[in-house]
Amino acid sequence: MIKVAMLSKWHVHAEGYANEVNRSGKAQVAAVWDEDKNRGAEWAGRLGVDFVECLDELLARKDIDAVIVDTPTTAHRDVIIKTAKAGKHVFTEKALCPTVAECEDVKKAILDAGVTFTISYPMRGTPTVQFAKKMIESGAFGKLSLVRIRNGHNGVSGNWLPAYWFEKKDAAGGAMMDLGCHPMYTLPYLCGKPKRINGIFTAPFGSKVDENAVSTIEFEGGIIGIAETSFITYATKEMIEIYGSEGTLISINGDVQFKSSKTDAYGADWFKPRLPQPKPSTINRFLDAIIAGEKAPEGLGIDDAIALTELLENAYIADENNKYQLR
Repeated sequence: MIKVAMLSKWHVHAEGYANEVNRSGKAQVAAVWDEDKNRGAEWAGRLGVDFVECLDELLARKDIDAVIVDTPTTAHRDVIIKTAKAGKHVFTEKALCPTVAECEDVKKAILDAGVTFTISYPMRGTPTVQFAKKMIESGAFGKLSLVRIRNGHNGVSGNWLPAYWFEKKDAAGGAMMDLGCHPMYTLPYLCGKPKRINGIFTAPFGSKVDENAVSTIEFEGGIIGIAETSFITYATKEMIEIYGSEGTLISINGDVQFKSSKTDAYGADWFKPRLPQPKPSTINRFLDAIIAGEKAPEGLGIDDAIALTELLENAYIADENNKYQLR
């Protein structure tokens, strides 16, 4: 049984991860550390495990095999490096770090320690994305031209996100650094190598960070990717649109419509394809990788993590540097 320590409950997904570990049959939560002592102690009490106030003390424990990092994003570098040096396997919430330079420091620590590393990219394992990737690779879209991915919610306009979510010193950004990660890590998975990026980020409700964000990316071969996200949209449906010279896919909340002229196997009209089963959750893939002695699950490794930060970092730079005022 893998013994897991939860490192912080800052991130809104932390509690779900802990519950999933305890339901997995492969691992159990054995301890909690949190930069907020009161929050961590309360959570550890509910989980029925030790709260350890000192991170170094927790990482020195022989009964801890792995950690799940849900600290503020800006703390990831230091926490993960310290964890890797202690020989513990690392699962981290996205984004890995605010800058590529910090990510490279993390990579060195992970490789030097030889531990398993996994970043949480759940959208890559969904039936829609798995089907789309297979069709792209099979040539059913012909020459790919544009991929648009949108997700969002009303966390700001509905006033349900925690106030600390909008502190840039902790979160490193807003909607694009949070929800925007999902389209940002999925676009390269489908489109390949990015060449340039732009961004327009706004905050109509006055938060300290972006509430409404769009990034456009040029990929090799002339493919354009569009990543859209928001904290201020009501009843937003997750949308994926893929356009090519020979095929088109439209997915709304996982309801997929597909049409391709490339092969008779897909018929001549729009239809709902039979989708593959979703891949196991990122937590379960992390635990399976530890058991198998693998360094990372496919598509969820340290280089995948760095690739996302490269897009995010440059999208924020592009937004700051390209605010041309129209008359």
